[in-house]
Amino acid sequence: MPAASGVSQTALQLVTVGFTHKSAPAPLLDSLFIEDGEIAGVLADLRARGVTQAIVLSTCDRVELQGAAADPPAFAKTWLSVLAARSGVSAEELARHVAYHAGDEALRQIFAVASSLESQVVGEPQVLGQVKEAHKRSRDAGLIGPELDAALQAAYGAAKRARSETALGERPVTLASAAVQVARDVHGDLAGCAALLVGPGDMGELLIEHFRAAGLKRLTVTGPNPGRIESLARQLDCHVAPFDELQRVLPSADVVITATGLGRFIVDEPMVAAALRQRRRRAMLLLDLGVPADIDPAVEPLDGAFRYDLDDLEHVAMSGRASRENAAAEAWAIVEAELAAYRRERAGRGAAPAITALRRHFETQRARVLIEAGGDAVRATELLINRLLHEPSEALRRLAADAAADPAKRREAERLIQELFGLLRDNSDEED
Repeated sequence: MPAASGVSQTALQLVTVGFTHKSAPAPLLDSLFIEDGEIAGVLADLRARGVTQAIVLSTCDRVELQGAAADPPAFAKTWLSVLAARSGVSAEELARHVAYHAGDEALRQIFAVASSLESQVVGEPQVLGQVKEAHKRSRDAGLIGPELDAALQAAYGAAKRARSETALGERPVTLASAAVQVARDVHGDLAGCAALLVGPGDMGELLIEHFRAAGLKRLTVTGPNPGRIESLARQLDCHVAPFDELQRVLPSADVVITATGLGRFIVDEPMVAAALRQRRRRAMLLLDLGVPADIDPAVEPLDGAFRYDLDDLEHVAMSGRASRENAAAEAWAIVEAELAAYRRERAGRGAAPAITALRRHFETQRARVLIEAGGDAVRATELLINRLLHEPSEALRRLAADAAADPAKRREAERLIQELFGLLRDNSDEED
């Protein structure tokens, strides 16, 4: 991340500063996670520190601040300071894992996040709602201004197109349906089954929704962050178990869904072997959604253990990697097109003051020549043309006189006049 510049700028730039599944290890993300009930306090802290436009995204795979600031590096430094104070992790350690974007790259990041192209499971449906909820909270806190609001509204349009015009949004739902299909193949009727969800995760929660719709009634959740797991248990209205008791609760689960991505195997071969002995070899379905994997592939040879990861579920759903990459590529093309349209629209707005001043100048000259011409329309037209062409003509003469010193400047001025007044197009029409 760049050092703070210390230079005050009048124009606000878009900025994103965060920690994602790509930039930070899962334990760090877990320690930085901000509960829903704490967001208002964080926004108030940011405002007290001088931040004027920002939203806070705290999800399973990112803790990110998106905003607009005159000094982006200082904005980033403020966010790291807030997180360091909350988590106890040093700002220096946070700086090692931060993902920082400013200007056009920040705009692209905002669009990509809203379109779920930066999610751990590309296409997952929850993220757009999470961004909109963060937007609402910041608006209520007085932290939404025109720059950030315009970018977010445009990002929602891009996300809607990406989901409706490609197969991107179908993948997570297809994976969840495939998981239910596999569970029925292994266990039959799911009404009598018990599930264990290890670690919070949007994809894991989506699977649970589908399992419950298919008849599952008993659910327990556990994970390395007690606060997040308690919150998830309340959200899902289910039992909670301490993470250090995973070995104890494992045998009671017919379906185990893991989504921690801690970078190590939290379920290994000895644990599953012991659980299967207690279950008298009754089958266990192990669904590993972790990236990297949570469940040791060494469990697969065990009699009664059925381990599936995301790629396995894709194959079950007859939706392979090529299909996923094609959908993502199509969605990125849409996002890039929407980005280009947004940039053009913003550039047009930037030119509006000059156009307004030009129109005012023309109207002033028109009023003057009408008075001078005394009602003579031909005379008025001649006067108006001469008046409007006087300053551009004089400027071109000055440039021509200086052509020896800077011929490129004169050529550029002539090209600009031709483009502004459609002279190239008029010449082309005459030739036709």
